[in-house]
Amino acid sequence: MKTKIFCDIADLSLIKKFNKKDIVKGFTTNPSLMRKAGANDYKLYSQKILKVCKKKPVSLEVFADEKKSMIKQGININSWAKNVYVKVPVINSKNKFSGNVIKELNNKGIKLNITAVYNAKQTEKILKVINKKTKVIISIFAGRASDTGKDPVPEFVKSIKLAKKFKNVEILWASVREPYNYLQAKQLGCHIITIPPAIIVKIEKFGKTFDQLTKETVKTFLVDAKKSKFII
Repeated sequence: MKTKIFCDIADLSLIKKFNKKDIVKGFTTNPSLMRKAGANDYKLYSQKILKVCKKKPVSLEVFADEKKSMIKQGININSWAKNVYVKVPVINSKNKFSGNVIKELNNKGIKLNITAVYNAKQTEKILKVINKKTKVIISIFAGRASDTGKDPVPEFVKSIKLAKKFKNVEILWASVREPYNYLQAKQLGCHIITIPPAIIVKIEKFGKTFDQLTKETVKTFLVDAKKSKFII
């Protein structure tokens, strides 16, 4: 099974650039990326993204924190385009499971991307409230987990195994830290990995031998030493 690469970005100029790449099969955003990109009007900015990305899936996140508002925002966001996946955090800020929100939106036939997932127990809870028809992505935050000294791989193994009974569910490797994460995701059998633009560029350059890397590294040191006019 091939692991699809999504681009994790909200910057419009980069979205226009990476939307043209065959390697990029979709896009993910979040409120933090939108703010960083300079978005002031969430709906207007999202619609600008969707005008660029008409054929590839785009995940746009709700930012409400309680059930009714999350559902209302989810329905609204879903209406913006057919290729939209509504991102819903697995819990709210009060640590309450978003099960009712997920279930209601899922039963309305709204494609979902359940985000901020960290372990297989959360995956299992999600799978218990969804149907087996409407598309659902479960985004597990590998990088943020490893930043705290925790190994995310066992959680992916368990989650992928749990999701096998659901043909409509895809497991996504989120919060990438390095290009090698793409190979890890492929080896595990993740359906999707979402990657920042700078790391996608590095993945496109995969294939160099250790000998080539050694030579390039030594040349870099030599050039920098000469530029600095170092003398011993």
